[in-house]
Amino acid sequence: MDVATVIGLLVGLLSLIIGFLLEGGELVALLKITAFLIVFGGTIGAVIVSFPGKILAKTPFILKYAFTRPKERPSDTVVEMINLANISRREGLLALEGEQDRFADDSFMSNGIQMVVDGVDSDVIDDIMNRDMELYEQKILSIARIFESAGGYAPTMGIIGTVMGLVHVLGSLEDTSALGPAIAVAFIATLYGVASANVIYLPIHTKIKNNLAIDILTRQLKTEGILSIQYGESTMILKKKLYAFLTDEERRTVEEQLGGISANHVNNGRAFQEAGQP
Repeated sequence: MDVATVIGLLVGLLSLIIGFLLEGGELVALLKITAFLIVFGGTIGAVIVSFPGKILAKTPFILKYAFTRPKERPSDTVVEMINLANISRREGLLALEGEQDRFADDSFMSNGIQMVVDGVDSDVIDDIMNRDMELYEQKILSIARIFESAGGYAPTMGIIGTVMGLVHVLGSLEDTSALGPAIAVAFIATLYGVASANVIYLPIHTKIKNNLAIDILTRQLKTEGILSIQYGESTMILKKKLYAFLTDEERRTVEEQLGGISANHVNNGRAFQEAGQP
């Protein structure tokens, strides 16, 4: 669970409510079932009309995607690719087949390694992995558009609810004492529509795109790494290629992780030698 996303939503909603209360409003004034039905029911109905059922059925998946941190960090992916490159240079490309079990949950990486082991041409590998990446991006964005569309429909539904409320108000002008409260209630629908679009729907859509950008970056790193391994390029060349995708902070993180791995190998080697001494 990405706590920052939850906190952001709570801060946004609570700020609106607290600000309203500080202006002298009452919490009960915000709770209007008719406005709620018009705005949220109308928005959901419009979204259902806009998308096929198989896309709508993936709404739980995309919500989980938005509220969950990406499984891999770019820096971790770079470390993984450098380790695989070291294995292939020491033991040959066929040794990578024994590493596939570690990527059982990552079909993109597993397929790339399998193609290298099978001796598939590098141009073919590049084409297949880039196509896979593009299709994955299109899949996520096609589902994410549910929230983008909801963010567009919600304010309009709010205006519709307000107009409907004003029609009712104008039909009861003889009771001037109730005119002010009735107008206030009518505008609650606009508040629901604009607030839900700009605090819930559109921010979730943006969060999905940001998470997707990280996923695509890690896949680009894997593609570059796998092609570099197949070419038999040195670890130094691979690092220079992959470092181009990272920030300075991420590069430092990679160096620290690689330094830790090297230190462990040295310590293990020393322990082995000492154990063998009489």
